[in-house]
Amino acid sequence: IKMAGDFRFPDVDTDVSGKKEEMEIVVNVGGVRQVFYGDNLNQYPETRLAELINCLSGGYDSIFSLCDDYDPGKREFYFDRDPDAFKCIIDVYYFGEIHMKKGICPICFKNEMEFWKVDLKFLDDCCKTHLSEKKEELEEIARRVQLILDDLGVDASESRWKRCQKYIWKFLEKPESSYPARVIAVLSFMFILVSSVVMCVGTIPDLQVIDAEGNRVEHPTLDSIETACIGWFTMEYVLRLISSPNKLHFALSFMNIVDVLAILPFYVSLTLTHLGAKLMELSNVQQAVQALRIMRIARIFKLARHSSGLQTLTYALKRSFKELGLLLMYLAVGIFVFSALGYTMEQSHPDTLFKSIPQSFWWAIITMTTVGYGDIYPKTTLGKLNAAISFLCGVIAIALPIHPIINNFVRYYNKQRVLETAAKHELELMELNSSEGKAASSKSELEDLARGGKEGPFHSSRLKVSHSDTFIHLLTEEKHYRTRLQSCK
Repeated sequence: IKMAGDFRFPDVDTDVSGKKEEMEIVVNVGGVRQVFYGDNLNQYPETRLAELINCLSGGYDSIFSLCDDYDPGKREFYFDRDPDAFKCIIDVYYFGEIHMKKGICPICFKNEMEFWKVDLKFLDDCCKTHLSEKKEELEEIARRVQLILDDLGVDASESRWKRCQKYIWKFLEKPESSYPARVIAVLSFMFILVSSVVMCVGTIPDLQVIDAEGNRVEHPTLDSIETACIGWFTMEYVLRLISSPNKLHFALSFMNIVDVLAILPFYVSLTLTHLGAKLMELSNVQQAVQALRIMRIARIFKLARHSSGLQTLTYALKRSFKELGLLLMYLAVGIFVFSALGYTMEQSHPDTLFKSIPQSFWWAIITMTTVGYGDIYPKTTLGKLNAAISFLCGVIAIALPIHPIINNFVRYYNKQRVLETAAKHELELMELNSSEGKAASSKSELEDLARGGKEGPFHSSRLKVSHSDTFIHLLTEEKHYRTRLQSCK
């Protein structure tokens, strides 16, 4: 028996040169045995299975650097890995591509491919799409968890202004952070509703008053309520802009642009009213003010900042551009065809309402969408038959793309709920692991303190460096390795 550094079993075959093509090896992955031949494995020499052929001449140090166990009598390599994923991965040696079976976690499958040293380029495109979707979900979960952790953590090295800035941002942007923040969110929601109601009520003639020039204007009380709402919106926007961590991103955000469009008309119209009369005619000033006041309808979109349902609808419509384009194309073709037919068929009637094909477009639109105002209608028998066919085709054209749009809405809504639940679950596991770490380290910390050594109690920031079983890579830069069977949490 030699020393440990030179220890070798006599059964290890050290003469494998010239036999690699005909050599066969047995691989046991999680209880599933598979026989491989050297000519198949050597097609991809960088993979782990191909390296098994070359490792036999290097002794047990080389063998155990690639596998978990080895039986020299059977020449069988043991791996404590996922056998289902392994069955998919070995297809690369026979077919040159890999397909991921249904039910396997894409992220775990990617980790398995990395373990077996198989490049991701061999993964089929359909499976890559599934993998990219899963990676996006994990990135979103990690982003949400990191935002919550950033809110919980307090950096003592930050200045007082930075801490105040974070507090204001959390107070205005995250209603779930505290009870006062929730009250402010409800109050902001009420201001939006009141402002929208005042805008509508102010157009009722009975509630308007006559000004010095004899024109009807909004009631002074409604005007005061409008001014108060605009003051709230302005203060809210300025505070959010000041406390924003990234002011350029804040200013270019779609919802913040909507906020500016809801506020700006008030100040522009106020400026034109007091200063514009000196620069242009009074009638032009009044027309400009009326046009700007119409832009107040943009404030109703501010509700999207407080409603996850409106945000989900916006995203679903954004993901449904293709279906909406098909809908518009179907309607455009139908409108052109049926308006031209209607114009041709109605020319024989002396009291025809179809004066031209462009004028008939309006009739085709209201007919195919089953609105039917009745201002234009066919009077001949063929024209009525054309109208019946047009609204039947319109119903079919509108109904066809609706189902994919609804599916996009339901899919995104369910996905958001799953991500919120996953983020909360991740935080709970991190807190659990943190508390277990505290209990396990309390004894050693007391011993260190007894020796006069360490710096003291457990730091509150340990929550940020603890990890849960879901293992989101984006939350830490440390590397983790698993030697047991992978599972999708």
